[in-house]
Amino acid sequence: MTRRLFRAMFALVLVVVLCCMILFLGAVSAYFTKVQIRQLEGELAIAAQVVAQEGTGLLEGLDQNLDCRITWISPEGEVLYDNRSQAGEMENHLQRQEVQQALTEGTGRSTRYSGTLMERSLYVARRLPDGTVLRLSVTQNSVLRLMLQMSESLILIVAGVLALAYVLSRRLSMQAVKPLNALDLDNPLANTRYPEIQPLLRRLDSQQRQLRAQSTQLNQRQKEFNTVTRSLNEGLVLLNTTGTILSINPAAASLLEVTPNCLGADFSIANRNPEIQALVDHALSGQKGEKTLSLAGGQYQAVANPVRSDGELFGVVVLLFDVTQKHQAEQLRREFTANVSHELKTPLHAISGYAELMKAGMVPREDMIRFSEKIYSETQRLVRLVEDILRLSRLDEGAADMQWETVDLYAAAREKVTELTAAAELSQVKLTLEGSAGEIRAIPQLISAIVFNLVDNAIKYNRSGGSVTIRVTPEEEAVTLEVRDTGIGIPEAHQERVFERFYRVDKSHSKAVGGTGLGLSIVKHAVRILGAQLRLESREGEGTAITIRFPREETHTA
Repeated sequence: MTRRLFRAMFALVLVVVLCCMILFLGAVSAYFTKVQIRQLEGELAIAAQVVAQEGTGLLEGLDQNLDCRITWISPEGEVLYDNRSQAGEMENHLQRQEVQQALTEGTGRSTRYSGTLMERSLYVARRLPDGTVLRLSVTQNSVLRLMLQMSESLILIVAGVLALAYVLSRRLSMQAVKPLNALDLDNPLANTRYPEIQPLLRRLDSQQRQLRAQSTQLNQRQKEFNTVTRSLNEGLVLLNTTGTILSINPAAASLLEVTPNCLGADFSIANRNPEIQALVDHALSGQKGEKTLSLAGGQYQAVANPVRSDGELFGVVVLLFDVTQKHQAEQLRREFTANVSHELKTPLHAISGYAELMKAGMVPREDMIRFSEKIYSETQRLVRLVEDILRLSRLDEGAADMQWETVDLYAAAREKVTELTAAAELSQVKLTLEGSAGEIRAIPQLISAIVFNLVDNAIKYNRSGGSVTIRVTPEEEAVTLEVRDTGIGIPEAHQERVFERFYRVDKSHSKAVGGTGLGLSIVKHAVRILGAQLRLESREGEGTAITIRFPREETHTA
């Protein structure tokens, strides 16, 4: 801006100076022209009076080198005398403006310009008493010729003017721009040096307020977006059309093993997973990519989706969903289906085989009772298995159709001890109930299932002459149920899996005692629904203790 202002001011000063010089020369020329005309008129008056008194003989002796030219003209326009030329050789002057004006008015005046010689001639004429016309003329240089004659002086003057114009223009342009450069754009209205730019400053102030408001909104939205993305368990990565990382949340950074401060980096360089890079490349070409991958010890669904705006590719969004539980649930369902099929197949084959032998009459009459007992035993095993499966299905649905009530845990344990006393005596196991009454908010059916399965397992997996102790301990905020036996115990390697469906530590022993493999799984699901805490302690060959702490207040757990 300073340079442009300097050039403009310099050109303006130069043009003004040149115009002033031309006007000055023109004014000087006009002034001297008037002066010369007045002088010519005075000289003409004197000459006319002399000629009128002394006669024309006086003209013959005039010097030809006079500054002015004297011409005597007859009333018919014939040149009678000229101090510069031969009168006989000169053309008729009757049509000359000054001559005609002198003949008619007594005096005349005219000016003629010669473009070739760049001169201007001034003429004054006066009519004499005898009717003749006496004319005086003088030659004057034009302004252009005068400038050419003064060229050396003018060049020096112009050079000086240019130097002065350069200095002044540079100084003035810098002084004019300096306040503009010093404007406080953060507070435009505080600048009062130039009133002419106040509308611009007000517009800047208005725009800055709008920008600050928009910036505040954008920062707030960015904070909200960052807060939301940081709290997501799913991984989220935003990329532009060149694959540059625009945003990445901590979950994605952890799963992809990249640093969270990789914003602005190329995703293909920061990422080390070739499968995800292939999905991103596919999305950058405009097509959605999706694949299940193993990341950080779990199963994740990776989705790379192109983002379009007005039909053009704007970027790519990469989402990483944790599907580990879903994958495990599907695996459990497959295993459950296979286990149920296997568990059902064994008693069904036994029943079918016994029934087929009896139908074919191949069983002696004295063995009919024994075969019937076998069929009944396998049928009861099927019934128990189906009931446990149905019970687990209800627990998987959250037992929403069951009612919460106030339950005395000690009374429920006493009821189940009474129910299982016969089985304990048959297995030569001593049952002991200890503790006192303790009321809790729970689902009675689930409490019964928990106590029954724990005591039943303690009896089945005990040794002859062993014991099972059931203890109910009321506390201020909870009631604890403990079932301790002196049975075969659970090896440490199997303790984390005993609550899985159909999992058996000793399969041969489980089949011998008629277990379905679902008892502890039912206990685990019921404890989760009731919001209780379960703890298992066991040593192989010494026995097992399972402790469940029930909260007194009602707790719903999905």
